[in-house]
Amino acid sequence: MKQRIVVLDGYTLNPGDLTWDAFQELGDFEVYDRTPANEIVSRSRRATALLTNKTPLRGASFDQLPDLRYIGVLATGYDIVDASAAREKGIAVTNIPTYGTDSVAQFAFALLLELCHRVQRHADDASGGGWAKSPDWSYHLSPLIELAGKTLGVVGFGRIGRQTAAIGRAFGMKVIAHDAVSMPSMDDFQMVELEELLRRADVVSLHCPLTGENRGLINSERLSLMKPSAFLINTARGPLVVEQDLADALNSGRLGGAALDVLPVEPPRNGSPLMEAKNCIITPHIAWATKEARARLMDTAVENLRRFLAGRPQNVVNG
Repeated sequence: MKQRIVVLDGYTLNPGDLTWDAFQELGDFEVYDRTPANEIVSRSRRATALLTNKTPLRGASFDQLPDLRYIGVLATGYDIVDASAAREKGIAVTNIPTYGTDSVAQFAFALLLELCHRVQRHADDASGGGWAKSPDWSYHLSPLIELAGKTLGVVGFGRIGRQTAAIGRAFGMKVIAHDAVSMPSMDDFQMVELEELLRRADVVSLHCPLTGENRGLINSERLSLMKPSAFLINTARGPLVVEQDLADALNSGRLGGAALDVLPVEPPRNGSPLMEAKNCIITPHIAWATKEARARLMDTAVENLRRFLAGRPQNVVNG
């Protein structure tokens, strides 16, 4: 039986700078940039393999897709798919367990450095004539902050958390970490309880997966433990943070600043209290999206499907 492979939302992975050629070698291939909810089933009919990033695939859809045998999630998190219902229908679900470690850790520090130096603000002011009009040869529009000697608290100490910690060490920062899994301290970092981390850290960077237990992890009570000068960085999952609580802490001066690449609802079509919060930087979920990271994601997605078709599946999350 010839495979029919359909990508339901391929644009974020490949806006035109990568190639789908390797998938085309595996069967009849069709790719959609985006798929609205009312077209998911019609576009998926007769497909033996579906690829999705954020297009939801739920149990009710599977009843209408008798040919479907494989779903490849083009991301690490796979909650967009009802994996249990897929298993009951004999549909394998795979994910991409690692591809963006370096890119996400790098972006966490891009956000942190912007909080520390406000490079864009100063560049815009200089190019807009501010420097030419200045009576001084040097001026700054916001406090400039050195990271050496500061304490970096990493919440979630998997691959990305550890890479973020390594970058922090390169900046001369002291590193403390917390993880849901008990881990021993090492020479370069110290494992501590979450409350201690929040009290001690000058910078708190979130790198944990979203679970039922840690939804709303950063709330008003925990924000009250942090130093008034501290920064919060979130490149993990938006629902880890209670938006209104963080906005209140920033607007009241209870927290020094925040930089977020993720929000609880994406896109935030109904707005977010953080959009207008003081000293808050928000970017549109792009930490993962370097071309290098997306190329690794594409390669793994192809290999996941190739191995499934060969009877040697890998990265199956509902086996």
